Amino acid sequence: MASSSSCSSSVSFGVILVWLMSCFSYGNGCYTSIISFGDSLADTGNLKQLGSISNREVFPLLLPPYGENFLNQSTGRCSNGRLIIDFLAERLGLPLTPPFLQDNGNNNMVTFKQGVNFAVAGATALDPSVLEPRGIVNPMTNASLGVQLAWFKQSLPSICGNESNCRDFIGRSLILVGEIGGNDYNYPILWGQPIEEVEVLVPLVVDTIISTINELIGMGAKTLVVPGNFPVGCSASYLTVCGSQNEEYDPKTGCLVRLNQFAEYHNKLLQTKLKQVRDLHPDVNIFYADYYNAAMEIYRFPYKYGFTNGALKACCGGEGRYNVDPTVQCGEVSATVCDEPDTHVSWDGIHLTEAAYRVISKNLFSTPQFNSLCSTSTSGVGLSGSL
Repeated sequence: MASSSSCSSSVSFGVILVWLMSCFSYGNGCYTSIISFGDSLADTGNLKQLGSISNREVFPLLLPPYGENFLNQSTGRCSNGRLIIDFLAERLGLPLTPPFLQDNGNNNMVTFKQGVNFAVAGATALDPSVLEPRGIVNPMTNASLGVQLAWFKQSLPSICGNESNCRDFIGRSLILVGEIGGNDYNYPILWGQPIEEVEVLVPLVVDTIISTINELIGMGAKTLVVPGNFPVGCSASYLTVCGSQNEEYDPKTGCLVRLNQFAEYHNKLLQTKLKQVRDLHPDVNIFYADYYNAAMEIYRFPYKYGFTNGALKACCGGEGRYNVDPTVQCGEVSATVCDEPDTHVSWDGIHLTEAAYRVISKNLFSTPQFNSLCSTSTSGVGLSGSL
């Protein structure tokens, strides 16, 4: 367990209303597919399939009550239902984005023409070769951002054929790069490494994300959405493991100030680097999705959004002030589940409920007239782009 001194650090941003403009449109004005990279915030089943391929013990987060809002229950999603990427696909009129790894050995390339998801729960941005010398071991998967990009490159000939057709396919796709990087920090901080030591990873993580974006642009990407990190100081798991009388809490939200400052440090650096990429590629739309402030809206005003059981307590987990017990994971027989998940923001202490993801998605990607990201002159909360 982490000691209280290991959990340190972010200046709070106000929620900014910005205009999303000048999106590329094709044919009927919509993107023809979604291509996604990331971790558990976007994984729609890849970790579940990786576990099946390797015959390893099933992770609790792949078992009910995860995915309980779906007819077939556990879908490999780290929530009780849909994720942000699912709500985005619905708004674009596309099928829910399927995981790249499939039971049929990836013979699903026709489906992938409308979307393919390479995100893996537990994934880091940095490769194990970078993390392990720093004493950081990923206990879940080695499917780092580099591995996911390699999968994408390997799959292209089967999805779209020759290089010209694949450039067209990529150019017509909405590409999500992230959220990614959170686990590079989660593992060391939750295992007791001081935040001051973890901060040195931030430039490495951001540079890895930017390098991936540049590769995708080189392959023909025209529209990319790059999310920032969530306010981890509001996470029930962090509050349980890192909270102490020595920590400063935000009086309005009850979140850990220093941890949110750490997330903001990552987000600021990411936005700075994205601006540099935009300057080099003025013909490419690169949008920063402000997950941090979209989520902070909920943490500041939970009752406004129907979260009558508060924003900080987990729905599924164990005992304790935040319904989190590090020895009891959601998905295990000994875990408890709340009666009304839609009234909770936190699902399992790390991930959010479907209801919270719905609100965040709406705040990021919706207006009353908003039907798809490829509409012009639409507004959203915390989504900023290149002009």
